[in-house]
Amino acid sequence: MSHYIIGVTGGVAAGKSEVTRRFEALGVVVADADVAAREAVARGSVGLAELVEAFGPGILTADGDLDRGAMRERVFRDIDERRRLEAIVHPPIRTRVRAMCEQAAGVYAIAAVPLLAEGGGRTAYPWLARILVVDVPVAVQHSRLMQRDGVDTALADAMIAAQATRAQRLSIADDIIVNDRGLDTLDAHIGALDRSYRALSAAVAG
Repeated sequence: MSHYIIGVTGGVAAGKSEVTRRFEALGVVVADADVAAREAVARGSVGLAELVEAFGPGILTADGDLDRGAMRERVFRDIDERRRLEAIVHPPIRTRVRAMCEQAAGVYAIAAVPLLAEGGGRTAYPWLARILVVDVPVAVQHSRLMQRDGVDTALADAMIAAQATRAQRLSIADDIIVNDRGLDTLDAHIGALDRSYRALSAAVAG
């Protein structure tokens, strides 16, 4: 039987990591797409070979690893380049995240996918039972980015603009956590969702 899998996503600096850490504290396995992405393009991987074929050896460091900074800068400036990158890395990332969730102990698992809306939403991830969006107002994202990453206003704007809009993310949500308050509020919200997901999983398994 397939696992009951919840997709968790949200914009940059929305607090997704804080949310998934709290689910993990409740005993829920979290499969992180960022971890899967690193594995998909590790040195010696098929994914990295495909990237070199598509973008040239200039994307590698002297040691033969992916130069993430150079790659990020390249695709950040050019949407066509970004789409080429995504076409290569997204399929193995999806496969790896799903496998990690299916192998997890527990009644449900979480797939943490920061670019879920950008990566095709439910069409690309039809195996997600529900999607939880961690949401904050754009102004909160902006101030958190400047404080957390030490970036200026223009770069914060560009980082937010490079992602799906808040409305696009919310349009795929079954559940929403508005993460602009204190951690006590966050814990209460996650506790309620955890109880709900356990009940839903039991009903499906039933």
